[in-house]
Amino acid sequence: MNAYCPQAYTIPGINAMQTDSPSVLPLAPLPLAPGGAKAVDLHCDGGRLSSDAGLVLLRDPDEPRGFTRALAAVLKDPRAPRRVDFTLHDLLQQRVLQMAAGYEEANDATPRRDAPICQLRLDRLPESGPPLASPPTLSRFANRVARTDLYRMALALLHPFLASSAPPPKGIVLDVDDTEDPVHGGPDQARFDGYEGGYGFLPFHVYAGLSGRLSTTILKAKRCTGAQRLSVLKRMVKRLRHAWPDTLLLLRGDRPFASPEVRQWLAAQAHLHSVTGLTRKAVLQQLAHEGVAQAKRAYERAGGKVTRLHSTRYQAQTWSRPRRVVIKVEVSEPGVHTRFVVTDREQARTTVLYQKIYGARGQAENEMKDHKVSLKSDRTSCHRFEANQFRGWLHAAASV
Repeated sequence: MNAYCPQAYTIPGINAMQTDSPSVLPLAPLPLAPGGAKAVDLHCDGGRLSSDAGLVLLRDPDEPRGFTRALAAVLKDPRAPRRVDFTLHDLLQQRVLQMAAGYEEANDATPRRDAPICQLRLDRLPESGPPLASPPTLSRFANRVARTDLYRMALALLHPFLASSAPPPKGIVLDVDDTEDPVHGGPDQARFDGYEGGYGFLPFHVYAGLSGRLSTTILKAKRCTGAQRLSVLKRMVKRLRHAWPDTLLLLRGDRPFASPEVRQWLAAQAHLHSVTGLTRKAVLQQLAHEGVAQAKRAYERAGGKVTRLHSTRYQAQTWSRPRRVVIKVEVSEPGVHTRFVVTDREQARTTVLYQKIYGARGQAENEMKDHKVSLKSDRTSCHRFEANQFRGWLHAAASV
């Protein structure tokens, strides 16, 4: 709402609105209709403004199921209680809220300490309440975390997901993938990756494909081996099975998750299925030869992009039995592109299996992009590896 203000039209030294009157008359108050039993006043001073007003739309992280409190409860606090101004829960809640608002670095806490919206969302009075924690306090907090704390936090991240469904869900889709995280400044355990062409980490991401209520980022210095991927999957499936023993689980992933260790373990699990990519090998290219020929002939007739899908049986040397493989052949102006997907879902139609089930993991790619671009989870700028992994857990909490 705007109101006339003479000072807005006054230039120092020159009064553009001078009249014969020796002085400017004061403005009469603008009458406003009351709102119910409350009087409505108009003030033009602006008050304390904030560019983070969108945070009021975020529900308190502790409202749903005590999420941040559960994460803070597994951390050890070696500080003397009489010298503590901020509890571990205060520090963790502040970092998660600021990450969700787009302030990923601890240094960003300096202008946010007295921000009214941030104080309000962390149960402090904006005018009379104490300021939030400073960047040095948050930095010491991150660098005190030990590996045992990180393991307990990884388990605590599952708690809100397990509590999200009162009746056990009929099915859960686990989308797993890793992505590039380039680093600068030589953090601990960073490795050179010839494929990516630089130093960095390769975080291992896990998402709940149907609900989006689960987000986990496991920091790795190099691409996980089959045994390492299997170790993570075993721990996660064990927790899910303990809560929901009869729920159908579906694992979706790219080619690295078709390793012999993972495939052998998946075959022995009840109510656990998988749809994963498969490395393009010479044997598979021979199996796709007929489909490629048909797609090329169709492309010559149609003059536009042509896609063909068909299923076959294939057994690698490390597999105990033949498995169903879906072959996708795409012919377009750039050339011929083939893709292979292996699954134990024998009854699903080929088009449904590839387009509706495997193709739906594109949402996990969007989640990962949002994780890296919006939440800036790839800013692993701490020197200690444990501190960088701790940041990964906090970004996962902010994502949830």
